[in-house]
Amino acid sequence: MKNIKVLHVMETIGSGGVERRRLSLAKLLNKDVIEQKIICQHEVGNIGNEIRQEGVEVICLNHSLKNIFDRKQHGKIQRIIKDFQPDIIHGAVFEGVTMAAINGWLTKVPVIIIEETSDPQNRSWKGDLLMKFFATLSDKVIGVSEGVSEEYLKGKLGISSKKVVSINNGVRMPREVSLQEILAEQQKWGIHENDFVFGTMGRFKNDHHKRFSDLIKAFARFSENKHNVKLLMVGGTEEYQAQYRKLAKDLNVSDKVIFAGYQSDVTLYYKMMNVFALVSAYEAFGLVLAEAMLNKLPVLATRVGGMKYVVNDSETGYLVERYNVEEIAKKMQTFYTNKDICIKMGEAGYQKAMQNYTEEMYAKNIGSLYHELVSNKK
Repeated sequence: MKNIKVLHVMETIGSGGVERRRLSLAKLLNKDVIEQKIICQHEVGNIGNEIRQEGVEVICLNHSLKNIFDRKQHGKIQRIIKDFQPDIIHGAVFEGVTMAAINGWLTKVPVIIIEETSDPQNRSWKGDLLMKFFATLSDKVIGVSEGVSEEYLKGKLGISSKKVVSINNGVRMPREVSLQEILAEQQKWGIHENDFVFGTMGRFKNDHHKRFSDLIKAFARFSENKHNVKLLMVGGTEEYQAQYRKLAKDLNVSDKVIFAGYQSDVTLYYKMMNVFALVSAYEAFGLVLAEAMLNKLPVLATRVGGMKYVVNDSETGYLVERYNVEEIAKKMQTFYTNKDICIKMGEAGYQKAMQNYTEEMYAKNIGSLYHELVSNKK
C-alpha cells in the first residue's frame, strides 16, 4: 500500500526543465512509498512517454486554461482529484499553480504545494497578486533557486519565510563519451583540434530572454583577428535560428559560428566546448549551467536571477552584467588567454554541481518535503 499519493499539475509537457524534473521524480522517488500522477493541459515530444514508462500515469486534458474561472477545466481536475484522492497536489508553472491551488483548496487536498519555476521579470501586477493569493491557499511555495525564493517570493511578494522553501533544480549525470565520438562530431562541424570553442544551448525562440544576439555580438568583437575560435550554438529550429544566422553574417563571423540545431545527445556537445556561456536577460535557474558544470566546463553567465547563485564569480566562472556586450567579450578573452583558469574553474564547478545540482539531490529534497508535510498533517 502506498503511503503518499502525489498529483502533479502543469501546463505543458514538452522538452523544458519542469517536465524533465517530473521525469526525475518518476524515476527516483520510491514507488513503494510514493504514488505519482500527472495532469497536463498539452503534451508534445517524448518526455510524457518516458514518464509513463516509469510507471507514472500522465493525463493530458488537451484544453488550455482560458482564465482562472474556467469551470470546464477546473471540473475535469476536480473529478481526477476525487478519483485519485491525493495526499499532495503539486502545481508548477503559472497555469499549473493556478489549477493546483484553486482545486486543491476546493476539494480539501491535505497538502497543497505550488512551485515558482521562472524568474518573472515581466509578470503583470495582476499576476503577482494572483501568485501571492495562491500562496495563501498553499502549505509550501517552492522556489527553484535562491534567487527566485529570496528576491521574488519573499522579497517582491512578501510571502512568509516559513512558507517558502528553496529546492534547486537538478540535472542528470552526463553519459560517458569516447574520444572517437568527440573527434567524429568535431570533424562533422568543422571544429579543429586546436580550436577554442565557446558554446551555448537553448530554444532560440525569444531573444529578449536568452539574448543570443548579445553573445554573437560579443563573440564577433572577441574573435577579430583570431582564426582558431568557434561559437557552437546548440538548439532551435531553422526558423528560430534565422535571425541569428543573419546577425553572424552581418558581423562577418559566419565561418566561426556553428548552428548545430536541436540535439538529443547534449553531453557530446558539451564535450566539444571549452567554455559554456549563457547571457540571458533573466533566468530562474539555468539548467544548462548545471549540465555544463557537471561536464567540468567553466561558465560565463549574466548576473541575473538564479544564475548569480549557481555561478561563483571568479571561482566556477565569470558573471557579467546583462546586455553588456563589451564585458562579455572581455571575459571571453580572459578565458581564451588563460587555459589553466578554465581547467581550474571547470573542476570547481563540477564539485559544486555534484553537491547541489544533480537530479538525485533534487528528488531527495522533494521527497523529504513530501514526507515532512504529510507527517505534519497527521
